[in-house]
Amino acid sequence: QVDLVESGGGLVQAGGSLRLSCAASGRTFSRHIMGWFRQPRGKERDFVAVITWSVGSTDYADSVKGRFTISRDNAKNTVYLQMNSLKPEDTAVYYCAARISYSGLYYSEADYAYWGQGTQVTVSS
Repeated sequence: QVDLVESGGGLVQAGGSLRLSCAASGRTFSRHIMGWFRQPRGKERDFVAVITWSVGSTDYADSVKGRFTISRDNAKNTVYLQMNSLKPEDTAVYYCAARISYSGLYYSEADYAYWGQGTQVTVSS
């Protein structure tokens, strides 16, 4: 069992920054893939960013490239999503997800078995 707890969401003005955290517990995370997804109200949940726990390979959705950075702290079993230059269209509930895998980057929510409860990010114009 993997437990994921997100934090760091809130209300920010356009152009501002937030850092989301995802604290993971329950397993050894050296062979996990960690992803961030987001779901705007009334819309589907979409991929945002992914990182491999072992070597730190990353990838991003085109809509956030150059503005968001995913990273991990192995000692704290925590994954971060640094969000800069936020736009109103970034408003959504952000979810952390985990997949047990040694390698590879995964972009579909169906690829992930474990999910956090989500944290709301609201960007005002």
